[in-house]
Amino acid sequence: MSIDTKSVASHLANTDSISRLCAFLRRTKIDELPQLINVLKGEMSFFGPRPNLFNQEELIKERDSRGVYDVLPGITGLSQVNSIDMSKPKLLAETDQKMISTLTLRDYFKYILQTATGRGRGGRVTKK
Repeated sequence: MSIDTKSVASHLANTDSISRLCAFLRRTKIDELPQLINVLKGEMSFFGPRPNLFNQEELIKERDSRGVYDVLPGITGLSQVNSIDMSKPKLLAETDQKMISTLTLRDYFKYILQTATGRGRGGRVTKK
């Protein structure tokens, strides 16, 4: 990304500020690989609520009221496989809460497989 890019969720980023290399890394999800270190350290899970940005105040409030921060964040989550992005904070927090309260081991691996095969576009960058 260019140096003057604002600190916003990826779906709010202006596509003009994203280089071809960055677009490739995002499209192929290679940019998520460093998060595997956090999984190995026990700070993240493969599947759980995606971390939010510090300035997403409405999402933070919604997630806090629903107990979403009681579990580890994930590289991917139910919202991502269902194409719910962070521009819908209430729906995202509700989906996170549903995921936490109903998640089974079978679902955990099913959702990881869905992510790996490209289902959902919850973290996509859209044209402005």
